[in-house]
Amino acid sequence: MQEIKCPKCGEVFQVDEAGYAAISKQVRDREFEQELRKREDVLKQLHEREMEAAADKTQLLLEQKLSLMKMEYEEKLAAQTAALTALQSQSETERVKAAAEQQKLQSELERKIEILEGKLDAQNAESEIRIQSAVQNKEKEILQLQNDLKSAELSHRQQEQTLRERYELELKNKDEAIARYRDFKTRLSTKMIGETLEQHCEITFNNLRTTAFPTAYFEKDNDAHTGSKGDYIFRDYDESGLEYISIMFEMKNEMETTATKKKNEDFFKELDKDRREKKCEYAVLVSMLEPENELYNNGIVDVSYRYPKMYVIRPQFFLILISILRNSARNSLDAKRELQQLRMQRLDMANFEENLMNFRDGFARNYELASSHFEKAVEAIDKSISQLEKTKKELLASDRQLQLANKKAQELTVKKLTKDSPSIRAELEALHSAT
Repeated sequence: MQEIKCPKCGEVFQVDEAGYAAISKQVRDREFEQELRKREDVLKQLHEREMEAAADKTQLLLEQKLSLMKMEYEEKLAAQTAALTALQSQSETERVKAAAEQQKLQSELERKIEILEGKLDAQNAESEIRIQSAVQNKEKEILQLQNDLKSAELSHRQQEQTLRERYELELKNKDEAIARYRDFKTRLSTKMIGETLEQHCEITFNNLRTTAFPTAYFEKDNDAHTGSKGDYIFRDYDESGLEYISIMFEMKNEMETTATKKKNEDFFKELDKDRREKKCEYAVLVSMLEPENELYNNGIVDVSYRYPKMYVIRPQFFLILISILRNSARNSLDAKRELQQLRMQRLDMANFEENLMNFRDGFARNYELASSHFEKAVEAIDKSISQLEKTKKELLASDRQLQLANKKAQELTVKKLTKDSPSIRAELEALHSAT
């Protein structure tokens, strides 16, 4: 231990080695900082003096360099002036020489032009001969082409006559077929007409089912539990059994002699209702209605502006539309697979959340019951503790009484007992002396 005396109050106190080292370090650090500040001031003054001297020196050097540059510039200017004078005199000589050279070149150029004009005249004469020969050849070719054209026109007339006769024959056959078809339609009922169109579509599809649609489902819609049903439902699946397209079909036709003509749009609402109830993605009306309407005669008509994903087609576009929608759905099959996977994951998450909620609810119920039992047990323990505290107090009080009784018993003597009974004390003393 080191003893240190305070310089102010004169008190002497002891410090250990660590404290002594800390105090010594504080004193050394303070002295070092004072010395460092002094050195900094000195160095700062020296630096300022050096900077002033360097500035003076730099200024002097700049003035000297500027004087030298001025002298060099004046010398160069004088030299350039002399050179310019020399060049002016030389350029005059060169100008005279160039004029003579130009005159010589012009004479030589005129001579060459005369030679070229002579050659050109000879070439013109030869060219005229060649042109005349070429014109004669072209006239022969034109004559030959005219003969070929006449032959082609004759052949074309013959082909045109043959085609006209064939077209008239085909037109006559079609008129007869139309007449037969009209006669056939007049003998059919309205239901039979609709069934005929349905059979046509079904047969058309079945012809290509095994080759083009091996995994597809195309059957009549027989489920009428919702109050209505469509005609046919088309569904197709990938290799894993995932449905990637579904179409609700409605087929409509009518006789030409029907009094009340139906329109295609009369069936849109019911078709859309059937599509949504049967959970189909697309709705297609295969219609022979409104035969004079060019909108429906030009091809596939998209009416999704009225009802989502709905199309109206003529029977000849039945397979074409299925192929278009199916190929489009196949292009988005990867996205549908991911969507299906996300749905399964969402379902798994929902099941997980449901199981978690069930576990939490069960755990909460068990916790509440356990907590209730625990509280009751704590209350019973508290009551037992309170009862034991009372018993403890009673026992402590009894102990004090026993200690007092013991003290009194220890202090009890025969003398004290016979203090107020002299006869008994006499008898006891006589008995004690006899023994």
